[in-house]
Amino acid sequence: MIERKKEMGRDRVSRLVSWGHWFAFFNGFLAMIVGVRYIQTVGAPESWIGWGYLTISTLGHFSFLAFIVYLVVLFPISLILPYSKILRGLAAIAATLGLCILLYDTIIYDDYGLHLSPFVFDIAWADLNALLQGTSYIVTPLGILILELTAANFLWKRIEKIRKSNYGNKVVLFIGACFVSSHLIHIWADAADVSEITRLDDIYPLSYPATARTFMERHGIEKMQSDNRASHLKPTLNYPIAPLQCSSDDKLNILLITIDGFRADMVDEHTMPFLNQYASQHTSFSQHHSGGNINSSGMFSLLYSLQGSYISAHDLDYRSPVFTQELKQQGYNLALFSPDMQDVVPGAIFQDLQQHTQDKTDGIASADIHSVDAFNTWYQTQQQPWFALINLQSPDSYDTPIGFLGIETVKPKQPLKAAQKVLFNQYRQSLNFIDGQLENLLSELPEQTLVLITGVSGKVFTSDSDQQRTDLSPANVNVPLVISWPGLNKRKLIDYPTSHYGIVPTLMTQALNCTNNPQDYSSGHSLLQPSTSNWTYVGDNLVFGIYQQDEITVIDRHGKYRIYDKDYNKRLRKKISAPEFIQVMRESRRFYNH
Repeated sequence: MIERKKEMGRDRVSRLVSWGHWFAFFNGFLAMIVGVRYIQTVGAPESWIGWGYLTISTLGHFSFLAFIVYLVVLFPISLILPYSKILRGLAAIAATLGLCILLYDTIIYDDYGLHLSPFVFDIAWADLNALLQGTSYIVTPLGILILELTAANFLWKRIEKIRKSNYGNKVVLFIGACFVSSHLIHIWADAADVSEITRLDDIYPLSYPATARTFMERHGIEKMQSDNRASHLKPTLNYPIAPLQCSSDDKLNILLITIDGFRADMVDEHTMPFLNQYASQHTSFSQHHSGGNINSSGMFSLLYSLQGSYISAHDLDYRSPVFTQELKQQGYNLALFSPDMQDVVPGAIFQDLQQHTQDKTDGIASADIHSVDAFNTWYQTQQQPWFALINLQSPDSYDTPIGFLGIETVKPKQPLKAAQKVLFNQYRQSLNFIDGQLENLLSELPEQTLVLITGVSGKVFTSDSDQQRTDLSPANVNVPLVISWPGLNKRKLIDYPTSHYGIVPTLMTQALNCTNNPQDYSSGHSLLQPSTSNWTYVGDNLVFGIYQQDEITVIDRHGKYRIYDKDYNKRLRKKISAPEFIQVMRESRRFYNH
């Protein structure tokens, strides 16, 4: 009798476990239906490769998630309380809660481009009224609960018939094959740079596709490059949002001089006497921020005028900035003068410019000299209005030419470590060298030339590239901006906050006579009037900072954040400001197709 009861108990548990597997599979299928909303957010694939990967990835991922929820929540209950009515009720409630969380995640992902986490949940909670509208947030959970209860009872009544059909092993084998093959395909796509697949990396919550990067780096295998034209078939960015309406009869030449690693606090009469005097005679901006703390993000904010979160958008590997597109449309000759640059990001940032790059074998300073000489030769041959971008890179590497005498060393105003003091004075030598190059550039320009001088990013005194990459302090972000604009007011000091995002809108509206609202093609506003926004985005899509009047918030891609005072000296123990962060996240999605 006892053996009989044990056998009946084991059989009941076996039936419950079998039922639980099928119930989990059913909810994995429901999760796939909900997951369609993620595809609508990022845009559907345009090739059979993309669709194939997305299909097997969706089947494997959501089935796996549903099984994990069953294993963690329901399976222990099956063993502790092996009663079908209790288990079915609890399973329906747990499944309803899981699907509601998934639905909420799709809403947040569509609005912010981030999946749920404790950090994101705090932000979304402050924006709950905007995210959840109407009564659907009440009706939908009730509808899901009714569906779950119905499915739970339906499967329980037919579990014996389902078990006898022997479909279970086949289903498990199929789902397992989908899960494993999706990761294998992603390893290949990551190595071959197939953007039609890799752009889907973060589409689903808790998705971590496998890569072979560590293995490849360990064995010295370089990443393969793929001419993936499929990703060009359907743009993911709506940039510009509206067609440009521009016309200009009186065209000025435009000279944009950018200096890598150029701190705003280093322009003085001792270090850079020429630029210091030049700034006093023209329009100078005392609180100007770059949009990045390294070359790629700083140059991106300068030319594209888009928030750095867009820097990895695949469209921009073949779509140049609307600013340079419009210059070409209006008949300008465009040229870039710079030391040779490798792995430019995004790929099309200089696409519209005739490139005059200089070899760096003899040093960056020597290449800068050749860039200046090449420009002086080039502009004298131009018969049409021209735009020239001169990128000088010596200060970022503390370089000066051989035989350069330079200036005497001084004591830093801020306390520095011994190694930093050496870098500080070498940096001053490099800036003094650049000051002479600026004098060479600006002494004999045509009268009708609009000149802008700024830094691509600031500079911290370190030889550690990782520290330079992650440091979002004012020293690494605040840069000079001096503008000489024929016909506009001279000797003007602008003391309200400005940023690189405002340069393109200023040129588009004032020099190219574009009547569009700058929001059609930019994340910024004209420099000629104070911005209505009280924050500035600095960085790229991996690490970025939100600059506000009295604090700086630094956030990584996982949502971890730290808040510092305005001088970056003290970490503040406070929560992130939800309204500003919500604005940042919405700006990071505004130019994407929905």
